[in-house]
Amino acid sequence: MTWHTEPLLGFDLETTGINVETARIVTAAAIDYKPGDSIDTLPDRSRLWLADPGVRIPAEATAVHGVTTEQARANGRPAAAVADEIADVLAAALSTGIPVVAMNARYDFTVLDRELRRHNLRTLQDRIGGEVTPGPVVDPFVLDKQADKYRRGSRKLEALAAHYGVALAAAHTADADALAAAEVAVAIAEKYPQLQVHPEQLHAWQVRWAAEQASGLQEYLRRTDSHAVVDSEWPLVPLTEERKVRGVLADLAERWEQMAKSAPDFGDELFIDEPTPVQLQQFERAATYGRAAADLREVLRSGRIPHGLMTDAELDQHSTAQ
Repeated sequence: MTWHTEPLLGFDLETTGINVETARIVTAAAIDYKPGDSIDTLPDRSRLWLADPGVRIPAEATAVHGVTTEQARANGRPAAAVADEIADVLAAALSTGIPVVAMNARYDFTVLDRELRRHNLRTLQDRIGGEVTPGPVVDPFVLDKQADKYRRGSRKLEALAAHYGVALAAAHTADADALAAAEVAVAIAEKYPQLQVHPEQLHAWQVRWAAEQASGLQEYLRRTDSHAVVDSEWPLVPLTEERKVRGVLADLAERWEQMAKSAPDFGDELFIDEPTPVQLQQFERAATYGRAAADLREVLRSGRIPHGLMTDAELDQHSTAQ
């Protein structure tokens, strides 16, 4: 049986950020897809979710998917309930051998895993049995990079849709992205017949290909950043003790950054009136949070204490090591 002519489940998340350890689900879609389907024929086979993530949605994230904090709080369902339902839908498909198609699956599956753990819910592995990574999964990002290694240009979903002739009218809405991911995956298989294999075989290949691709990207990034790390696990990054700690620290840095943005905006008023003592206190507190967040980000990036916090002895040792 080749996977690209059989039913698939398209899956996509839109979230609060790009860090898999701290991102929260905002919207999600799971679409029962059969080759030849279009967005107009799917309403009865589309499951859509809007969650209240329990944290503020950064403006940068809203600019991508269009959902504000206020909208999520007013109309979204509790994050735990949404994550639980999504996991049930994915587990039902995987348990019956239906492949789940997700663009950059490593991100979506890992975010879902962390949300489930955050709310003390059963993980996807628990629901399908055993400790093996979820599968079969089909990732058009991995397939395209393997099948057409040397093509220049973007590998984002919009670019892949254009390259493979797939319509994507509403990018970064979960249902449109989930459908486009499935269509792109099928288009890749049709163009490269060597990918027309049993879904379990394709899954095993993607585990290896994703690791090789991550290694190549990490090597490239380390030309300019010696601390760059690219996760090689696919489709789910395991939660290790180190990642737990890093996730907590990243979450703390994000909170401090948000608090740093609470400083009053004096604008041109600084040149007209003296700020009040309360305004000065707010400004100084926000500046302190900003510096602390920057220091913590540097610790997470480099694994070392930032220069500004080093003792004289540590600075001497650091300069000698250089």
